[in-house]
Amino acid sequence: SIEKSIMYHAIVRLLLSACGLGLADYLLDGVRVDHFSTLFWAGLLLGIANAIVRPILIFFTLPITLLTLGFFLLVINAAMLGLVAWLLSGFYIDGFWTALWAWFIIAFTQAIGSVLLKPQKIEN
Repeated sequence: SIEKSIMYHAIVRLLLSACGLGLADYLLDGVRVDHFSTLFWAGLLLGIANAIVRPILIFFTLPITLLTLGFFLLVINAAMLGLVAWLLSGFYIDGFWTALWAWFIIAFTQAIGSVLLKPQKIEN
């Protein structure tokens, strides 16, 4: 059913975000996660922030986003990680550039996961 499909995709995205955050913690000196379970909570909060806060920020910063040809969206993406780090104890990001690199790692993880988990069509 469609409800199961939506829930499946939400859980997969959450797990991919947690994996991306863990990879960012491993690769970047400026990202620190105190406990393994914090990855799950950070992934959940990041999903909520991206679903609720990010569209509002995009709307209110539309003029500067247009002036920068969309590059300001990178600032918004890094800000979402900063917001999660601010809200969640045990998850730390040292600054804007670290948050931006962490976002690239998470986006890359999401993209690879989406390709690998995409349902394959069976041809007759």
